[in-house]
Amino acid sequence: MAWLALCGWVLFLLLAFVLRTVMQYLSTGKTGFAGFSGRTFSIEWWGGALFVVATLGCPLACLLDLYGLLPRLPILSQQSGLVVGLGAYGVGLTGTLWAQLVMGASWRIGVDPAAKTELVKKGPFALVRNPIFSCMMVLALGLTVLVPNLVSVLSALGLLIGLEIQVRLVEEPYLLRVHGDSYRRYAQVTGRFVPRLGTL
Repeated sequence: MAWLALCGWVLFLLLAFVLRTVMQYLSTGKTGFAGFSGRTFSIEWWGGALFVVATLGCPLACLLDLYGLLPRLPILSQQSGLVVGLGAYGVGLTGTLWAQLVMGASWRIGVDPAAKTELVKKGPFALVRNPIFSCMMVLALGLTVLVPNLVSVLSALGLLIGLEIQVRLVEEPYLLRVHGDSYRRYAQVTGRFVPRLGTL
């Protein structure tokens, strides 16, 4: 299942990052990449760094599994792990791409303090405030189930912590600053990552 997880990781990068960046550039003239937030080694900086490390952890976990260098954790049987892993991956990938499309020109990676993007509240954003991150976490859990070793588990945990830092300390303060009461009202009724949970 390691080859399957590795192919899934590559497909995710191609669709959610490479293709999405090209689409963003063609429609806006900008790539959407704003880079890390905060000073180097600040808590905000670590949010972005953990995201990058977690992203690279998936192929590392797959390669360690393929070469038999790291034992698998007995999470699920191989057959049920395949079903659960692929199901979570499919839901996560589809949800991520859908949310990116709904964001349109407002899509970006990181926060540019000088930019003001539209506050998107439709589609999956009517259910949760950060559906891309929610779906990425589901996708990461799916890949972890496909290759259940220590590196994949730590990568998923690192992604969760990185996303929490990014949203709570970088994106939410930015959105409150830019959109004020409009974002505050939206956040009071819409969950952060899960419907109805994490409202402001």
